[in-house]
Amino acid sequence: MPTPGSIYFHFPFCTRKCPYCHFYVIPNRDQMLFLKALQKEWELRRPQIENRDLASLYFGGGTPTLCVAGIEQTLAQISAPEITVETNPEDVTPELMKHLHNLGVNRVSIGVQSLNNPLLKHLGRTHTAQKAIDAIHITKQAGIDNITIDLMYELPHQTLETWKETVEQAVALPITHLSLYNLTIEPHTVFHKKKEKLLPHLPDEETATAMLEYACNRFEEVGLHRYEISAFAKKGQVSVHNTGYWTGREFLGLGPSAFSYWGGKRFQNSCSLSKYIRALDEERLPVDFEEKLPPLASLHEQIAIGLRLTEGIALPTVPPSTRALLTALAKEGWLTYEKNHARLTEKGRLFYDTVAEKVILAKPKV
Repeated sequence: MPTPGSIYFHFPFCTRKCPYCHFYVIPNRDQMLFLKALQKEWELRRPQIENRDLASLYFGGGTPTLCVAGIEQTLAQISAPEITVETNPEDVTPELMKHLHNLGVNRVSIGVQSLNNPLLKHLGRTHTAQKAIDAIHITKQAGIDNITIDLMYELPHQTLETWKETVEQAVALPITHLSLYNLTIEPHTVFHKKKEKLLPHLPDEETATAMLEYACNRFEEVGLHRYEISAFAKKGQVSVHNTGYWTGREFLGLGPSAFSYWGGKRFQNSCSLSKYIRALDEERLPVDFEEKLPPLASLHEQIAIGLRLTEGIALPTVPPSTRALLTALAKEGWLTYEKNHARLTEKGRLFYDTVAEKVILAKPKV
């Protein structure tokens, strides 16, 4: 019996692109051609999942709630135990949330980012802190109890005190899950173009570490347990969909730029809406990148990803070179490695990117 899979749907439309965003998003416009193409992609992909249980569906973007017709179209044909929809605070209304609830959506991810108004302006966000707080309460009142928010720290002009205020406001809200990210200035973003101007205003390393420690401690105190490097959840409310990424569950990604991992292959759709539509008009899948890693390279990648989980990763029998690498990392204090299980230490969590790079770039030998 095949193990359950997941499906991700990428809706690329946004009212505006935030200056730190590196995802494929485009201005909100006529959506009919996109919806037609998405339906065609679904029809081409359907044979791959017809006899497969699904663990989760995830509507991301972009802002999927700008394209409710696409959510309706999809959920009329497929369902799963966990159905997540991303949205922005300024788009949340009682009518929208009740409609999503009636469609079967049982988890909503709200892009809060900050609860400090000056910082929200620096981030290019169009909502206020109060609007974000109201959006969470509206979603809860609509009957959707599983609510997750995104928060960002290590922002330009952010101080430890303003961060503590945001954390205290967040823990008082009726949320079940929280994703915590430090700002990374990615290529091809507005922030990257302004990088030299922004750098002097970023918190120093000591302050950034204090921000993370304060947040982790407060979240733990209110029952938001850290189960992954950037994710915190109430008991029984971990993200089924995201946990699949970290544990190697197969998933299909539909929509422009969406990634998939299916049948041992990793592939990505075209990062162009026009190319995506053209391919599907021609009855072709819009994939423009595909690779299948050799077994040992795939193992190392899965180890690196699995180490993101607080509980670590259970390992199959690994070759001597992999065992030697993990033993060396353990001696350096990055992780614990005993029998067939590896787990990051507190030091390893702080420097996860370094550990992951060492694991992935190692040249495994049989």
